[in-house]
Amino acid sequence: MKIAMNEIFVSSVLGKTVINGHGNEVGRLRDLVIVPGERFPEVTHLVVEVLRKKGDTRSVPWQRVVLFNRFVISVSGWFPNVPQYRPQVGEILLRRDILDRQIVDVNGAKVVRVNDVKLGSFRERLCVFFVDVGLRGILRRMGLERMGESIGAALKHPLPHYHISWQYVQLLEHNLFPLTLTVAREQLKEIHPADLAQIISEIPAGHVQAMLDVLGTETAGEAIHELEPELRNRVINQMESGQACTILEEMKPDQAADVLGNLPNWKAQELLGLMEVAEANQIQELMEHEEDTAGGLMNSEFLSLPQGLSCDAALQVVRRRADQVDDIHYCYVLSETEELLGVVGLKSLLVHQGDTLVSELMTTGVKSVQIRSTAHEVLEVVAKYNLVSVPVLDEEGKMVGVVTVDDLIEQFLPYSLKRRRHRSA
Repeated sequence: MKIAMNEIFVSSVLGKTVINGHGNEVGRLRDLVIVPGERFPEVTHLVVEVLRKKGDTRSVPWQRVVLFNRFVISVSGWFPNVPQYRPQVGEILLRRDILDRQIVDVNGAKVVRVNDVKLGSFRERLCVFFVDVGLRGILRRMGLERMGESIGAALKHPLPHYHISWQYVQLLEHNLFPLTLTVAREQLKEIHPADLAQIISEIPAGHVQAMLDVLGTETAGEAIHELEPELRNRVINQMESGQACTILEEMKPDQAADVLGNLPNWKAQELLGLMEVAEANQIQELMEHEEDTAGGLMNSEFLSLPQGLSCDAALQVVRRRADQVDDIHYCYVLSETEELLGVVGLKSLLVHQGDTLVSELMTTGVKSVQIRSTAHEVLEVVAKYNLVSVPVLDEEGKMVGVVTVDDLIEQFLPYSLKRRRHRSA
């Protein structure tokens, strides 16, 4: 067995003496080369600096390691025959590339720093099991862990362990991506967009693009919309225009309008010019309304039904369009000229399946707002009638969008409270 204990921290072995089979000191451990493994990153080579030959480093294959623990590192064979260490393109070293780097804890949805790395044995290989992101890791590297424990015990506040299993680690640099487990990437996409925005705001600017690449287009769009306007503009400007356009097309039209509305006009027009004409026109129309009006707050995508449909036919429409519409609480019944005739709840359609006509179930006299209504006027209607969303009508009485409760919250809540609300959602 090469590894004589269940766990080894990298800080406890870096700089340690390396001996040969005769017990003679041959050098000191400078780093560990790692590659993606079956479940965890695996150590393939030790980088050893030859004794009394500063700068002369050798690459020792893991197969030649006889014993590896924090007390003894022993290798087999005649050491001068070990090849010189030559850095390889794309090579990943624990000390150089992982220690002290920022990573994303996808389980805790936060950015943390790697203070130490815990290694262990898995199928006769030395693997990375956990990263230490707490004070213990820092103290351990300084040789002060026991002192920290003593002080914590005296103060009746034990020094905590903050370890993150490798399966919850998302690395931020492209050359390190092969080490990141697929499960970590999938979990990252499940984090709430507001938390993703917080993570993006905390990582170095040079790593933002890598993060967006991991998230995918739709999730990246949701996260970008949650960013503060100034940071959002910087992120958009750093992207290639084609990628920015693709992300904007995945957003809801009102969100895309918010993003573009805060960009310099030339940049907004450049991105609009890359979009599909119909989508660009829809977003451009939303951008023309004042931000604090119903037109500026509304989403132009909503579920609408003709009054002659049966419940079964209406449900087919809902299923077909549900993934394109954010608010599916209500289905608005429109005339052939797009005037609002009534509204029917999704629950009502489900209860009255069959040939029952939508017009028989709809509620008439629907409360609505005008496209130029102020945000306060919209809020009054929503609050007074306890609505989840309210339809918006243009000057000709045609329904052109809906304003949801979420839209209003985004308008009236201070930025700090929005962040708190999203994190608790």
